Amino acid sequence: MKYSRYLFVFSALTALFSGIRCSSSPYIQGEILYSNFCESCHMADGSGLGAEIPPLAGADYLQNNPDKIACMIRHGLSEEIIVNGVTYNQLMPGIEVLSDVEITNIVNYINQAWGNNYSTVTLGEVRAQLEACKH
Repeated sequence: MKYSRYLFVFSALTALFSGIRCSSSPYIQGEILYSNFCESCHMADGSGLGAEIPPLAGADYLQNNPDKIACMIRHGLSEEIIVNGVTYNQLMPGIEVLSDVEITNIVNYINQAWGNNYSTVTLGEVRAQLEACKH
């Protein structure tokens, strides 16, 4: 009886820790949100869509303009930008239904996906950015 109790506890702990290890991506919520809201234009691998939609993977614009990304996600973009030496003029619609937390998750996912190694942002930083760019 004692043996079966220990076996049960051991099995339960093993299952718990195995599950944690399998889903250890710290940006999983951002990845899911990116997939749902951004991937159709910026592609699953962040490569963009040729001359129409800029890439996010290896994008110097993200690294050089971290204070603009949250606003672009919420309010969109209608001005010309240059990404990795290529000029983009395509209108990007905003996604106003996303919460500040969801935008923070997306920004952090983008900043760490596809080999990007850009800084992470806090919820407070995203809120300050969004307050500064209110339309």
